[in-house]
Amino acid sequence: MPVFRLPEKLSFPSPFLASDGLLAVGGDLSAERLLLAYKSGIFPWYNEDEPILWHSPNPRAILFFDDLKIQKSMRPYLSGSRFTITCNANFNEVIKHCKSTKRSPGNGTWITEDIINAYEQLHAMGYAHSIEVWQQNELVGGLYGVGFGKYFCGESMFSLASNASKFALIKLSLYLKEHGFTFIDCQIQNDHLKSLGCSEVDLTQFLKMLKSSTETQLATDFWNNITF
Repeated sequence: MPVFRLPEKLSFPSPFLASDGLLAVGGDLSAERLLLAYKSGIFPWYNEDEPILWHSPNPRAILFFDDLKIQKSMRPYLSGSRFTITCNANFNEVIKHCKSTKRSPGNGTWITEDIINAYEQLHAMGYAHSIEVWQQNELVGGLYGVGFGKYFCGESMFSLASNASKFALIKLSLYLKEHGFTFIDCQIQNDHLKSLGCSEVDLTQFLKMLKSSTETQLATDFWNNITF
């Protein structure tokens, strides 16, 4: 299938037209386009020396909370006081730490300065959120992603202390499950996510889940009032 070049008009082709997950090229990172993308099952992912690339992989990696695996080695972290955890306390530092973490595609980070600026704008609008893990008042891990309704899409995470990012994901999953969420969109499967119980669903099922979860309204201050 061809890769579509986005017009100036705010629109995307059907996710079912993606070629090996890659759907389109071009456009911009405006808040309006990003929100339309996420609500359509699409997200940006590209290297710094590339144009903006938009993806909608099939199958889609999903962490169903009922399938969450908490390994025995994590129990002391969850029941003890080694870490403390917050939500939306320092979005800027979390995304910058994620930027410094090397990951695919390519050999470097995919989080460009343009990505940082775009997601900071989404954060200011109440759509992008960060989870921070602290150890003795030092930020040692966390994650960020995009959320609206009862949908949350994890974008990236980092860890400067053993198990800090895993701690963040587990604590967030348990909290969201308590409040009626059923899954986190993890986008693309990897061994780390698989070890936590992440599985894959086909695009048709994912889009149905996305539609259902985004139709549910939450209090506007839900994310800012999260306490773990």
